[in-house]
Amino acid sequence: MTGYAFPAPPSRPAAPPRTAYLIASGDLRPAANLAGWPTQVKMEADVTAAFAELGWTVVRAHPLDPATGHGFISSQRMGLEVFKGIPADAPLIVAEAVWQYSHHVLAGLRTHRGPILTVANFAGDWPGLVGLLGLNAGMAKMGVAYSTIWSVDFTDDWFKAGIKSWVDTGTIVHDQSHVRDLPELPESSERELGHALARQLLADKAIIGVFDEGCMGMYNAIIDDELLNPIGIYKERLSQSALWAEMLTVSDEEADAVGDWLVARGMTFRLGVDEATELTAAQLRWQYKMYVAALRISDDFGLDAVGIQYQQGLKDLSPASDLAEGILNNADRPPVTSRDGSRVLWEGRPLPHFNEADEGVAVDALVTNRLWTAMGLDPATTLHDVRWGEEYDGSFVWVFEISGSVPPSHFARGYADAVGWRQDPVYFPLGGSTIKGVCKPGEIVWSRVFVQDGALHADLGRASAVSLPAEETDRRSNATTPAWPIMHAVLHGVTRDQFMARHKANHLNVAYAPDAETADRALVAKAALFAELGVEVHLCGTAGIA
Repeated sequence: MTGYAFPAPPSRPAAPPRTAYLIASGDLRPAANLAGWPTQVKMEADVTAAFAELGWTVVRAHPLDPATGHGFISSQRMGLEVFKGIPADAPLIVAEAVWQYSHHVLAGLRTHRGPILTVANFAGDWPGLVGLLGLNAGMAKMGVAYSTIWSVDFTDDWFKAGIKSWVDTGTIVHDQSHVRDLPELPESSERELGHALARQLLADKAIIGVFDEGCMGMYNAIIDDELLNPIGIYKERLSQSALWAEMLTVSDEEADAVGDWLVARGMTFRLGVDEATELTAAQLRWQYKMYVAALRISDDFGLDAVGIQYQQGLKDLSPASDLAEGILNNADRPPVTSRDGSRVLWEGRPLPHFNEADEGVAVDALVTNRLWTAMGLDPATTLHDVRWGEEYDGSFVWVFEISGSVPPSHFARGYADAVGWRQDPVYFPLGGSTIKGVCKPGEIVWSRVFVQDGALHADLGRASAVSLPAEETDRRSNATTPAWPIMHAVLHGVTRDQFMARHKANHLNVAYAPDAETADRALVAKAALFAELGVEVHLCGTAGIA
């Protein structure tokens, strides 16, 4: 008999009683992990103390690494190694005080047999709640059961009751009474418009271009072709190296013309001379070249929407993609001609861009663009991070922010309210301008397309973007990321904790309507469109549909 060298059977330690293991998924960027580590340490101590009050021990499953200066799981391989030391049936806490790359830990979470709890800080300065929502969405996509909770300081009774429920039963049940499945829609012009646009998409089909799929570890932001194709949408997978190569072909004169157009429209930039810490004219020129290059490549492939990944790879070559992204989503933007000079590309129209290559937003933005255009509304859309929020004057007002770009039509005075700030050097070493401003008050439709139970789902709701006093806006902006644009939003019929418990994404997509009645009609049409495509539609809060 041949003497093969059989590997030893895998072994895991036994799970001690009344003990939970804790892991922390981090960023892929070393500077980001170092910056967030002190906040993570404080948050873990607070969580551990809450468990100790219940007679439970929390064991950190991976130590601080003296070589890196932090204790985050910073790669998928590291995640695999960490899970080898965790009892497969042990209660497991995923504690997040920062943005995290979900794919670092998804392999271990997919096969873990014990109860899983995701927990985050609810704070503006460090986006643990954003990382938590992305991670939760990834587990929902995988079909992995989990419980989730969040807190401002981890001492409130609601948080402690949730922890007790988890250690006693392995679950935390949240109120999700604000969610209902789409009812049968009565006959209306909006329903028929939605159905007609859906049938057109199914018949004629559309292409979304994805520059380097899998942005920032967001497993939840990838929708498989088997789910996309049946709703008429196909992918063109593109490389950011091709985008960079195309940028190199754009002349300085053509790039500068983009900048001149923006300045003539009233946009301003906070310029300096230090490339390492300030926004410079050289960085802007590269961003203008990216804008031109993205349009021309999109034209080459006949795209209906495009998404740039940027944060890995391109960040080491070029300033940020944000300025280009926001302008692409605006109907009024610098003209760019085709390669032969015969056409202005997408003249007078947005080219829908899904920031961070989030394909749930790609589907949503494409559908919204077509529907809002058919209704004669401004088709500019943007995704926002669900960043944070606090009570103000009797209402919970969310801070929605995206990492640097909104379409300027979302500001009251358009480009005149848009100011370019340099992106944070910790995350954007080569800089680049944001499109900073305060989103105008008005009525919005918010939405999210996500994957769960092997199917496409869409949550739809209504909200109002509200105006806050300048000092409160400044306080909230400074409490989050001052260089980024901000929207003050009040969700209709959805509390903070209901939204957090339900939302299956770190992003939320928004589009404006001129008044509440029009927004309600647009929501009906959008619900009808998604339903006709075969997407499972859910209404959240008081969504304007009886």
